[in-house]
Amino acid sequence: MKWLVTALFAVVVVLQYRIWLSEDGVRELDRLQRAVAVQRVANERLAERNQQLAAEVRDLKTGMEALEERARSDLGMIGGNETFYQVVPPRPAAGGRSAPAVAAR
Repeated sequence: MKWLVTALFAVVVVLQYRIWLSEDGVRELDRLQRAVAVQRVANERLAERNQQLAAEVRDLKTGMEALEERARSDLGMIGGNETFYQVVPPRPAAGGRSAPAVAAR
């Protein structure tokens, strides 16, 4: 009977070692939980970005305001009833100061 108690105690010690100190035990579980938390944050950020892009695609397909905004910002276009002003920086003068020139199209 004494050898059975000793064998059971040895089994418990080995199992406790595997749980607390081995690479497949609690330390690995903790590392995996931290990795899952980091991935969840990244997924939430990407999901929010995807929602913004989907809303922008919807606006571009249906609304003219978004299309005009993109044409203005990305292509530098202007509307038919608008006047374009370009401010030209002054050239350095040899002795005097000159005011900035304004050209209209």
